[in-house]
Amino acid sequence: MTAGSRLARPIEVMKFGGSSVADTSRLQRVADLVVARHREGVAVVVVVSAMGGTTDQLVGLAHEVSEAPDKRELDMLLTAGERISMSLLAIAICDRGVQATSLTGSQAGILTNDQPGGARVVEVRPYRVEDALARGHVVIVAGYQGVSYRREVTTLGRGGSDTTAVALAASLGARSAAIYSDVDGVYTADPRVVVDARRLAALSYDEMLALARAGAKVLAEDAVAYARAHGVRLYARATDGRPGETMVRVDGPSATPQLVGVGARAGAVLLQRRDVQASALPVDGVLVAQHQPGAGALVLLARPVADSVDPAFERRVAGLVTDGWQRVAAGSFVQLVGADVGRDPTVPSRALAALAEAGLAPRWTHQAALCWGALVRSEDEQAATRALHGLLGALS
Repeated sequence: MTAGSRLARPIEVMKFGGSSVADTSRLQRVADLVVARHREGVAVVVVVSAMGGTTDQLVGLAHEVSEAPDKRELDMLLTAGERISMSLLAIAICDRGVQATSLTGSQAGILTNDQPGGARVVEVRPYRVEDALARGHVVIVAGYQGVSYRREVTTLGRGGSDTTAVALAASLGARSAAIYSDVDGVYTADPRVVVDARRLAALSYDEMLALARAGAKVLAEDAVAYARAHGVRLYARATDGRPGETMVRVDGPSATPQLVGVGARAGAVLLQRRDVQASALPVDGVLVAQHQPGAGALVLLARPVADSVDPAFERRVAGLVTDGWQRVAAGSFVQLVGADVGRDPTVPSRALAALAEAGLAPRWTHQAALCWGALVRSEDEQAATRALHGLLGALS
C-alpha cells in the first residue's frame, strides 16, 4: 500500500537544488512556496540539495588533507551539506505555523548498494515519510544520500538529489516529481551560449536521457532513467515562480521537433587500444565505447563536472593509459540530439557542413540512435554548440 492510498490529499514531491537554497534568504522563499502548496491541500514531500557550493567546498577540504580521500569517510563528510539544508528549511516552515519533519536519506528509507561515491538506489521504504504525512506534516528529505545494506551512509553521485526525489515519488505513489532550479525548464541549448535557445515544453524520457547524457544540466541522467523505469512524470520548473516548465513523460507530444537540442561535455578524452575485445571495454565514466574489428577499440570519457578539475577522473584516465590505452585526442564533445539523427541519413553531412562553415574541424565524430557528436577543441565548444543549434529548424 502506498502513502497515496492512505491519504485523502494528493502527494507532490518538490526538489530544490543548491542554487534555490544557496543562502537563507532564498531558503525563506522556498519555505513560502512549500507552505503555499501545503495550504492548498497538497501533501508535500520536499527534497533538498546542499546550499550552493557547499559540496564543492567539502570536497576541497577533503583534498586539502589527502590526495586520495577514503571513499567511506568522504561520503560521511559530503552528506553533511544536505542535512544542513533540510534542517534549516524545516525550521523556516515551522516558523510559518506549519509542522515539518526533516529526515536524512537513511531515515527516509533510501536503501542503496554498497558503492561509496556513486551508490544506486535499490529500494525505498518510506515508512517514516508516510507516518509524518499522515500527521499532516510537510516532510523534508536530505537528497543525494542513502544507506547501504551494511548500514553505511552512501552518496548517490552528482545529481543524486534528483534521483532521491524520483525514487520517493515512485515509492509514495506521487503523481509527479518537480525539480526546481534557477531556470524554467530544459532548453534546446545552454541559453548562456545560444541566445535564441528555446524552452522545450515536453520531452520523452529517451530524449531527456540523451540530452542529460550530452551535457544538459537541468535534470540528472540517473534520475531520468529511474523515472522512466518507474513511470514517474517529471517537471522542470523555476523556483522564482516564472511561468513555463518542461514536462518529461513516456511519449512527448506530436508537435515535439525531431531534433530537440544540443549539449556539450567538457573535459572529454578519447582513448584507443588495439588489442582489446569488446567484452573488455571499460564502462565507468564512458560516454561512447566502440569496438572496431581489426582496429581495436575507442572509448570517450568526460569529466562529470564541466567547470572543475576532478582528481578521480584524472586518475581514471591515467589508470587506463597505464593499462595500455593510448590518448588519441581531447577537448569538448558537442552533441546534436533527436530522433532524426537515426532516421535522416543527411544529418551527419549537414552537421559537418555547419561546423566547417563556422571554421571548425572535428577531431572525431560519432553517431548513435538519438545523438550525433563531434569532439572539438575545448576553446571551440561554444562555437560548435551554436553551429549545431542552427540546424534544429533546418533539419526538423
